Amino acid sequence: MKTEQVEEKVRATLRAVALDGVRAPADLAEKVVRRHGRRRFSQAAGVTVAVAAISAGAVFGFGGGGAGDHDRPARPAVSPQGWKPWQSDVPGGSDYGCVVDGSALYCGGSKYDAAKFDANTGERLWTVKVNREGDGLRGPIAVRDGVVFAYRNHTAKNLPSGDYMGGTDLMAVDAGTGAVLWKVRMPQDDRTPQAAMLIKGAVLANTPSLRTMSALDPRTGKVMWSHTWAKGTICQRAVLEGVPHLACMRDAEKPDHTDVLRLDPATGHAEKVTTLPGGQQLIGTSGNRMVLAAAREPGSKDLKLTVIDGSGEQTSRSCRSERKPAKLDVVGDHLISVSWKGEASACSLTTGKRLWTAPAGFELSEKDMAVGNMAPAVVSATRGVVYLFGPGGDLSGLDLRTGEQVWHRHIETGEPSSGNIFEGSPQVLLYEDVLVARSGSKIVTLLPGNDD
Repeated sequence: MKTEQVEEKVRATLRAVALDGVRAPADLAEKVVRRHGRRRFSQAAGVTVAVAAISAGAVFGFGGGGAGDHDRPARPAVSPQGWKPWQSDVPGGSDYGCVVDGSALYCGGSKYDAAKFDANTGERLWTVKVNREGDGLRGPIAVRDGVVFAYRNHTAKNLPSGDYMGGTDLMAVDAGTGAVLWKVRMPQDDRTPQAAMLIKGAVLANTPSLRTMSALDPRTGKVMWSHTWAKGTICQRAVLEGVPHLACMRDAEKPDHTDVLRLDPATGHAEKVTTLPGGQQLIGTSGNRMVLAAAREPGSKDLKLTVIDGSGEQTSRSCRSERKPAKLDVVGDHLISVSWKGEASACSLTTGKRLWTAPAGFELSEKDMAVGNMAPAVVSATRGVVYLFGPGGDLSGLDLRTGEQVWHRHIETGEPSSGNIFEGSPQVLLYEDVLVARSGSKIVTLLPGNDD
């Protein structure tokens, strides 16, 4: 990287801190949603929640954002040292998703449970072959201290009847060599972010039973502590700056209350943070805050939100939103939603006000409505741009303060390698200022504004 590029990157970062109140970098923020017993509640609340993981150097904090922000254009994107635009289409190598860590890209798909790519060149460095068919629907979860955490089939064996003997393992892989370090069996084939997540000093995994979360040693997989909840209860999970939290309610059509618990990451000791009325859907986290949504009243256009921080302080907000948005993402102080009509909007979690509504930069078809085939939003905190990736290959960059489209690019996306509808779900990630767009097994990297 040239000296002037380095200086510009430092200046841009300092401007972002001074003007936008950016906090210190947060741990990996997991977008979490319960997909089994809570499905009915999600429909009642009118919330379509995206599962995602955003890790961006720094995130926009709650509050901040002065009047002068609206006149400040996004700074030019700067490429990482050694990066050149590249594309990759390794069949079965990235169908189920990727995560970025440093200058490496870790992916998973129908042929490889994990595969490492050089984020600068696209070179494939190692792979972990799937155990039997690759029907996992989920790529690597996260990377920490040189260890990649991912899911794989528990066994390659069949039952005497010839049917597949199902099951899922959480595995740890050496990020340098691709060697499998350990495996722990999960109680079911749940491979969403709710099943496993990183906490301080451990991996929190849904094992060995459906109602138990266990903290596993990242290097050995041994259980450090476990927490089990009562029968007839469903607990959604979130991590706030390394500290695990649970939002627990009765498994009923209309739960009467939701308890929010904090678990000590070292011991597993549970402490009740607060109790909220009715059933609450965990829709996202941002740094040290979680965002929950209550079921909507019939005919209401307002989404009733409760924001709770790690100390237990809570704030109630009402954000105007579509009854059934195509996507709903928590991005720092913003709730970003995209309607089926192709309109994007931002609501402030600090004030509850809708900040802007603008064209998302792409259209959604009836097929997309059936599949929910749109990538989670991702934000460049230092540039002040939120990126959306539509199912047809349209990448759109919107100014996070105004909603104005500051960049657009259409890329040809690959077709899913099998009939699994989840394979084609697109994904957009950030490698510093570089966008990594994935659809099916095809990966395209580009620098916004510099890729003509």
